[in-house]
Amino acid sequence: MKLLHVHAHPDDESSKGAATTAYYVAKGVEVMVATCTGGERGSILNPKMDSPDNWANLAELRRAEMEKAAAILGIRQVWLGYVDSGLPEGDEELPPEAFARLDPEVAAGPLVKVIREFRPQVLTTYDENGGYPHPDHIMCHRISMAAVTAAADPKAWPEHGEPWQVAKVYYDRSLHRGRFKALDTLMHESGLGTPYSEWLRERPEQEIERRLTTFVPCAEYFAVRNDALRAHATQIDPDGWWFAVPLEVQQAGWPTEDFELVRSTVPVTLPESDLFAGLPGDAGASLDSWCYSI
Repeated sequence: MKLLHVHAHPDDESSKGAATTAYYVAKGVEVMVATCTGGERGSILNPKMDSPDNWANLAELRRAEMEKAAAILGIRQVWLGYVDSGLPEGDEELPPEAFARLDPEVAAGPLVKVIREFRPQVLTTYDENGGYPHPDHIMCHRISMAAVTAAADPKAWPEHGEPWQVAKVYYDRSLHRGRFKALDTLMHESGLGTPYSEWLRERPEQEIERRLTTFVPCAEYFAVRNDALRAHATQIDPDGWWFAVPLEVQQAGWPTEDFELVRSTVPVTLPESDLFAGLPGDAGASLDSWCYSI
């Protein structure tokens, strides 16, 4: 079995669904991450790494961090080669070469090639709002969905190999509000404060929680996820928000990472606890184009 995660920037693979990745790697699943951009226009979010030299070499640092995180997670990783759009403020325009300015049907080409060569049964990406409205995350969604469709079409991108039908497509939902609310409540009940209370006040109840379909029991691998996060030293403050809740509280308070199934070529019974639920041993080998409604 093979699982492909499509992410916008280096570090996204560690902040979203990394324990699920480690869980499946331990089960013998081949996991690949396709990273759309190099994170060149990102920020240095760890104050201990905020120096002129690091700013000058941010692109190289982020590549090295990605290599380290991939080794921790036990995955293969490929770069799609697009340029980070940055996060514009106000009326600021995106740079001309920015990933988010591309035609998604054209930009999907390299990902079609990855899908046809790797031949995953399952692919995860972001929702139509990018999980949060960063332009690169929204474009990641657009090219992911376009590439899944095109990869199965014999007439599309013939230069990228034989067609391949991804059997199941999921949106990553591991950072949804319900999880943070449960952890904040458990921290309060344990006398450990309320680390997410301000974050929760700023975010009203969301429809996203009602869209969850799949709950992967991966609490055993939360420590691996944390190690992968720390590998992105320019992006993750080891004394900061990501680690505000002790590991044992996280494992007790919300022991899953969660997803939304949005496409399937196999019958499904929801909710699920396995991204591969319903797939036979040779799942994905067929190019049947029908899909069950989710």
